[in-house]
Amino acid sequence: MPASTAELGELRPLMFSIAYRMLGSVTEAEDVVQEAYLRLHERSLGGEPIERPEAFASTVATRLAIDARRSARRTRELYTGTWLPEPLPDDDADPAHRVERDETLSFAFLAVLERLGPVERAVFILREVFDVDYEGIAEIVDRDPAACRQIMHRARVRIADGRPRFEADAARDAALTDAFFTALEAGDVDALANVLADDVVFYGDGGGKAPAILHPIHGAVAVARFLAGLVRRGVDMGVRLEPTRMNGEPALRVTTSAGAELSVLMVHIEDGRVAVLGNQLNPDKLHHLGAVGDLNALVAGER
Repeated sequence: MPASTAELGELRPLMFSIAYRMLGSVTEAEDVVQEAYLRLHERSLGGEPIERPEAFASTVATRLAIDARRSARRTRELYTGTWLPEPLPDDDADPAHRVERDETLSFAFLAVLERLGPVERAVFILREVFDVDYEGIAEIVDRDPAACRQIMHRARVRIADGRPRFEADAARDAALTDAFFTALEAGDVDALANVLADDVVFYGDGGGKAPAILHPIHGAVAVARFLAGLVRRGVDMGVRLEPTRMNGEPALRVTTSAGAELSVLMVHIEDGRVAVLGNQLNPDKLHHLGAVGDLNALVAGER
């Protein structure tokens, strides 16, 4: 009996969860999900039974995401500056985007996964996030189980030194987040430095389309001064700062006075301090959040 549209629709969050972790892009993940959904729908309409719908959906979504990563490889290699993922709001209204928030969805973790090749990333995500056994992974990526075990081992080694740490101390992190945003809005360098880790790193992603630093900034004092300068400049341009959550972690939405998106500052906390900051300014990576403002025009003084 063909699966109903509702039954197939219930697989969208699973497919999006895989595709977004594979691609780090909401828009690209949506394209994968749409194509995967069409394939499931066509197979169902053709009368061919789908005995294990979740396994079939995972296979189709993963293979399409691998193809998408391979196609985008050259674009990523030529990318201007640091590549950061598209932010995914925790309160996203799209039911397909309501995936479980865990450490592998954080911007810092997704950025580290960029070190992996398409198949490596697929094997890692299927094993680490979705707990698929190696026999199941082998079927999905068209490798034998022993090869998948070796791929998983290599993947873990390649990301080990950059893999962010996560701790479950929600109350402490909430207090730290409040202190960070308060210091940021005040442009208080000393207060900012006090909540930043000594080895904090600040990344900016303008993709060559918005003003952003091309190389990371390291160290609490240097990052605090840079952030305070950004806020002062933002005040002069009339921007608004709105604390929110993206990818399961604290974030700050920066918008024009009319509410158009300018950037999203993503925050990762470790050991009771802000350890990594990622400022997403690339307008192509903000459209899924709403109307996007012209940051270049603002910087040039065109209100």
